[in-house]
Amino acid sequence: MDLSFNAEERAFQSEVRSFIARNLTEEMKRATALTPSVFSDPDIGMAWQRALHANGWGAPGWPVEYGGPAWTPAQRWIFETECARAGVPNVNVMGVKMVGPVIIGFGSPEQKNFYLPRILSGEDYWCQGYSEPGSGSDLSSLKTRAVRDGDDYIINGTKIWTTHAHHANRMFALVRTNDGPRQQDGISFILIDMKTPGITTRPILTIGGDHEVNQVFFDDVRVPVANRVGEEGKGWTYGKYLLEFERGSGIASAKLREGLKAIADLAESDLTGRAIDSPDIAARISEVEVDIDALEMTELRVLSALQTGQNPGAVSSILKLRNSEIRQAVTRLGVDVIGHDALAVEPMRPLYKLNHEPATPEEMLTVVPEYLNGRAYTIFGGTSEIQRDIIAKMMLGI
Repeated sequence: MDLSFNAEERAFQSEVRSFIARNLTEEMKRATALTPSVFSDPDIGMAWQRALHANGWGAPGWPVEYGGPAWTPAQRWIFETECARAGVPNVNVMGVKMVGPVIIGFGSPEQKNFYLPRILSGEDYWCQGYSEPGSGSDLSSLKTRAVRDGDDYIINGTKIWTTHAHHANRMFALVRTNDGPRQQDGISFILIDMKTPGITTRPILTIGGDHEVNQVFFDDVRVPVANRVGEEGKGWTYGKYLLEFERGSGIASAKLREGLKAIADLAESDLTGRAIDSPDIAARISEVEVDIDALEMTELRVLSALQTGQNPGAVSSILKLRNSEIRQAVTRLGVDVIGHDALAVEPMRPLYKLNHEPATPEEMLTVVPEYLNGRAYTIFGGTSEIQRDIIAKMMLGI
């Protein structure tokens, strides 16, 4: 594998850097640095999405006929890496990286024409209606039901751990439309307007103090049948397709490397009494760096398939598994590096909107919140145990 850039690729790298310098404001950069979650607040993330869209870069992984930029795998790699180094906000991944590919792959012409431009422009902000109380890793046991009534479905039930449902104006959801011999056969994939009467969103505050997730209730919610993606009862297939993009899209190693660098800089500073002088801390930093190198090589091998809009398959479970584990290793290392300062946790969120002087130096402000938020990495998008099962079945034939 040739990892050196040619002249055209170096020119593109300069173009990306110039774009970031022109469009990344200090407010965006600081907000991103002080956001412990993988999700940026919409006022920050969608401003960046609009800037990308105006430049034709709104959906790097989409086919060109639907608004993708027709980048080579090397260009995609350069773009993702430069964005990570610069600290740009995360866009609405639920739209661009998750429901967008499903609509491209299985949606009707009308759905493509309506939803895809709104995802690109940032006009729509999406959330994911998958998990339910009692139906998390065993998602096919979901009970939220959609009953056909003429040209509509009437939906009753509840979804939980719904990230940014309090911000979203759209939801893609898996619902049960019929019963069959297999639980998976009676599930359909529905697009829901969050302003529809009968929808109630209740906040859930996580251990880190964030309002990131919610429980959403559906009480006789009427949704047009035209909002169903693909065939009735085939939603499990489309849902699995989406999860492969959720687990295996993007370049996680670049952000992990920047996160580790921030911790290493703290370890070398007087703020931590030069924690780097501890042989244990120094060894752990080196170990995590090696793990990131290995993940990076795996990402490079699968980037071509993602670039053309193909689902990454079972390798997405490898990427998701290792990304989650390494993220947690970085956050654990951060807490150990700052030592007793980890006891001083700033309860207010979001941190970039603090209206008082925090007790903790700003360089340390997100260390504990990131650690606490990161406990969910090995749960959301399918637990690590589920990822190992998928790898065993689809790659090893076990």
